[in-house]
Amino acid sequence: MPAIRNIAVGLPVKDGHLLALEGHDRSRRLDFLRAIGGGIEFGETAEEALRREFTEELDVVVDAAELLGVFENIFTYEGSPCHEIAHVFAVSSAALDAVPLDAELRILDEGSPVRWVPVDDIRSGARILFPSGAPEALFAITER
Repeated sequence: MPAIRNIAVGLPVKDGHLLALEGHDRSRRLDFLRAIGGGIEFGETAEEALRREFTEELDVVVDAAELLGVFENIFTYEGSPCHEIAHVFAVSSAALDAVPLDAELRILDEGSPVRWVPVDDIRSGARILFPSGAPEALFAITER
């Protein structure tokens, strides 16, 4: 039986852009964006997981993290059913602030591309951001 996965993801924002992972679901022929982060390990808080994931995936330190919400995400990826509980954080990092808006980074442990994407592309529906709840959380922090 599949398990529910608890994840912690962050939304770094700079000059009207979100730093996000670019993904593709071949079964749905869907290009998408995903907030950066990953699984919460046993005995770890969501914020600890977030900080660890940013270090593991991008080799950067998160300077500040603010929990924006916890969202349930039931979806299909590559034809398989998935179920996540996503802890979504606003994050700030001096290391990420230094990354130019035209840079392309790579997730260190698996190679997926990471780019700054205009928030307006997500707001207009031109780009899809996962997990569920992340777009609304993003819009809330960019409207502050």
